[in-house]
Amino acid sequence: MNIRRFQILTFLFSVTLCLCGESLAQSDGSQQNKTGRAGTFAIVGARVVTVSGAVIENGAVVIQNGKIAAVGTGLSIPSGAEKIDGKGLSVYPGMIDSATGLGLAEIGQGANATMDIAETGTNNANAKAISGINPHSSHVNVTRVNGITTVMSAPTGGLIAGQSAIINLNGSTQAEMAVVPTAALVINFPRIAGGGGGFGGFGGFGRPQTDFNELVRRRDTQIDELKKLFTEAVNYGRAMDAYAKDKTLPEPAVNLPLEALVPYARGEKPIVFAAERERDIRAVAKFVSELKLKGIISGAQEAWKAADVLKANNIAVIYTNVYDLPTRDDDPYDIQFEGPSKIKQAGIRFAISTGGQGSDNRDLPYHAGLAGAYGLSREDALKSVTIYPAEILGIADRLGSIDVGKMANIVVTDGDILDPRTNIKYEFIAGRLIPLTSRHTELRDSFENRKLPAVQ
Repeated sequence: MNIRRFQILTFLFSVTLCLCGESLAQSDGSQQNKTGRAGTFAIVGARVVTVSGAVIENGAVVIQNGKIAAVGTGLSIPSGAEKIDGKGLSVYPGMIDSATGLGLAEIGQGANATMDIAETGTNNANAKAISGINPHSSHVNVTRVNGITTVMSAPTGGLIAGQSAIINLNGSTQAEMAVVPTAALVINFPRIAGGGGGFGGFGGFGRPQTDFNELVRRRDTQIDELKKLFTEAVNYGRAMDAYAKDKTLPEPAVNLPLEALVPYARGEKPIVFAAERERDIRAVAKFVSELKLKGIISGAQEAWKAADVLKANNIAVIYTNVYDLPTRDDDPYDIQFEGPSKIKQAGIRFAISTGGQGSDNRDLPYHAGLAGAYGLSREDALKSVTIYPAEILGIADRLGSIDVGKMANIVVTDGDILDPRTNIKYEFIAGRLIPLTSRHTELRDSFENRKLPAVQ
């Protein structure tokens, strides 16, 4: 094949790919933009699992103006309300996945333009996840049709990754989805880690083993750098406040990363620290205590071992390891399954999360259900994906339970919401009745009735 012919064929192949990709994107985009319809709804004759109180048998829930207008028995149904027969069904609050990258990551291999989850550099405090959320991500519908109505989506890159956003899984724009546009700062807390093991003192891929004391020194150096950044942010905030009161003072030079850090360094807003091991979690607790911060641990694999410092500093945890394999060779097979139970027994405030970037967030109820099969009570398993994350994220006044005045994020099922065999029958997000469709359901509908030709 000569060069000219190869160039022509390459060009035609590229055009074909672009046209196919555009067609698929347009098709998927229209499907993802199904945002449901508003109205006044009354779910009647159902089992209402309020989470915040007792289960109401043969109860009703009235949804009006996007909120829960009434809950209980013998309710007066507003005229014109669309009634939903809840006989044999259960009503739950929508589930909350509190540590995700949903909307920020689409195709991790080979489609860089769909990945907006990590910035370069060390201090990305001014990076806001809400700006990068893709409302039309295929992960949105795939996740919400399984009963997850709200997530906290967060960036991952650098020492200070940026600011997370709490979003509802409905809306055509970031603003429509936003519950809390800038919810928490995310920090990948420095940890003790390095190569090791192997023959001849080398680890995997020929990396030399690093002395443990050197690893500790590197970790401590990073923590000192982090402390310095927080001190600079506090001083920057003071300078800005002083200038706002007295314009005769020199105006501080604009520093966007420091400016973004100010409310977190002052302890006014929460910081999510990614940490797994006991020693790293204890280091986070010390950092939070010394700087008087509002801290949350994400990951939290060995949180129960550091219960004393977590409780002393009022640090809650978001456990993301239920589906993970044991990390040590001599760990029991179910050590990660039992993590939430041990955390609960230790008296630590906690929530369960998938920790996924979008494609696996739909499994959230099964993470909680599995934890419920390994020591966690059924009640706490449900709360770990509803009211507990709402409390930890500071949105319990709006979400997490079925109470009058809260946002109407409601899921109606034909069984236990944490059971894989259960089907979602109706779903509301901010009072809108959501179509239970996704890329997965459309593929199922396309193929379920197809018949193979008879073999001749």
